[in-house]
Amino acid sequence: MGTRARKLIGTVVMLAFIFFYALFAMAVAEGRISEAPRLIQTLAYVVLGLIWIVPLMPLIRWMAKPDKL
Repeated sequence: MGTRARKLIGTVVMLAFIFFYALFAMAVAEGRISEAPRLIQTLAYVVLGLIWIVPLMPLIRWMAKPDKL
């Protein structure tokens, strides 16, 4: 598979994942975090804002892989 095809597929998968993750993060933030103390809220928002990177790293590595010759 060529680089362009991998990047196209990866971009579509990434956008879909981020869309559903954003819905999940909003539901968690609205339901449980809003009642917590400010420090816990801040930490939770930081974690929720950065944790989406972890499951996408293998996809990003796959997208950046060079073509086989």
